Amino acid sequence: MGDLSDSLAISSSGLRAQAQRLRHTAENIANADTPGYRRKTVAFEEVAGAGETVGGVRTGRVQLDRSDLPRVFDPQHPLADESGHYDGSNVDLVVEIADSREAQRSYEANLKIFDQARQMSAGLLELLRR
Repeated sequence: MGDLSDSLAISSSGLRAQAQRLRHTAENIANADTPGYRRKTVAFEEVAGAGETVGGVRTGRVQLDRSDLPRVFDPQHPLADESGHYDGSNVDLVVEIADSREAQRSYEANLKIFDQARQMSAGLLELLRR
C-alpha cells in the first residue's frame, strides 16, 4: 500500500507544479500588452525534505525574464519619452501558448497516473475485504 500512496503523492506534487506553471503562463498572456512587463518563468525542483516522498516536485522561485524589452514607437502613449518610445513587454505569445499546452499535457499525464493509482488502491482494498 505504501508504493501506491507514494505514487499518489508524487503525481499530486506534479499536478500542483503544473498548475502553478499554468498560472504563470496565463498571467504572462494576460500582460502581453502591458508596457514594461517582464515574462515570468518558474523552475521545478525535486522534493528532498525530511518526511516527504522522494521523486516529487515543487516549483522553485519565480524568475523574471531579463531579456531586453522591445522599444515601441508611439508618441501619443502616456509612457512615451521625449523621442516617442516606451518599453514594451517581452512576452512572446507563441512561446506562452506552447508552454501552456506543454503544462496542460503534463498536468493531464499526472492526473491519469493519479487516477490509475487510485483505482489500483480501490481494487486492492476490495480484494482485502473478501
